[in-house]
Amino acid sequence: MKTLIITTLLILQTLLLSAQKNKAGMDSIKIKTTAICNDCKERIEGALSYEKGVKSTNLDMKTKVVTVYYKKDKTSPEKIKNAIAKVGYDADEVKANKKAYDKLPACCQRDGVNEK
Repeated sequence: MKTLIITTLLILQTLLLSAQKNKAGMDSIKIKTTAICNDCKERIEGALSYEKGVKSTNLDMKTKVVTVYYKKDKTSPEKIKNAIAKVGYDADEVKANKKAYDKLPACCQRDGVNEK
């Protein structure tokens, strides 16, 4: 019985925190990237940390999807995707910047990158 009560309270707390984030103007987006290794993860997450309005990021290396939490009044999904492309990675439909891609270490490059 105690476990059920504790579980219910944790679920309610999670829902309330989620609602508070949305009230504060926070939003989230999931973006498919062309990241290959942990260096790619660090590079993408590092670049996004400098983007105005981005509050947190997490790139899942198994799925190559980065989840970005941001203030929707400060930035947009398009700006976030462009920030990823500027460091040399595809971000959903936005192709990697060719010059940035060419500067990536060989281990972070893949064949057939499309030029802008």
